[in-house]
Amino acid sequence: MAKHIGIVACSAEGAALCYRTICAEGSRRLGPHGHPEVSLHTHSLADYVACLDRGDIPGVGKLMLSSAMKLQAAGAEFLICPDNTIHQAMGYVMARSPLPWLHIVDIVAAAAAAEGYRRLGLLGTRWLTDGDVYPATLQAHGIACVRPDLAERQCVDEIIMTELVFGVVAPASTAVVERVIARLKDQEGCDAVALACTELPLIISDANSPLPTLDSTRLLARAALAHALFG
Repeated sequence: MAKHIGIVACSAEGAALCYRTICAEGSRRLGPHGHPEVSLHTHSLADYVACLDRGDIPGVGKLMLSSAMKLQAAGAEFLICPDNTIHQAMGYVMARSPLPWLHIVDIVAAAAAAEGYRRLGLLGTRWLTDGDVYPATLQAHGIACVRPDLAERQCVDEIIMTELVFGVVAPASTAVVERVIARLKDQEGCDAVALACTELPLIISDANSPLPTLDSTRLLARAALAHALFG
């Protein structure tokens, strides 16, 4: 029997893409319409944003743990969170969690190492790119983490928080993110880019990115599917 996956969600678009990926790719392994049991819980995104704005990482963790407990009660056997930004609270969460987790940064870093990348551009919200969620884990795999400059980080954050979390896809914004990635390639020497916001795959993929992409949303979904099926 496949394990029951619990999704601790934060923003709707990223969580929905993660959920859809689990279900769609599950059918490739389990036959038509087949996928593991999945439960999802989220608090209001506004509650998370309020905690992030005041730097209240334990507050973020408490929201995540609240979801974790509800998902445990629903029968989930392990947890994932398709939101890179709130992984800042994982140190708080994992020590108190009623269930084990798959960590999105570990999964992205392992995928980057497997592809032989050595210098990874990092795209995400301002909280994520200003923080330390990714650099140490990438460094442990021998991979440098390159952040966009301040103006680029602010611009990408605005696109995420005012457009993508609402499912708004604007060609002009897509072009802006493409230019940021091009600069990371041409001026910073990056050999790949981490889409470390689970909404970024709505506008960026290998089809239009100047660099190979590491789609954290789908990488996490595939890792969860494999863990559910094979442990």
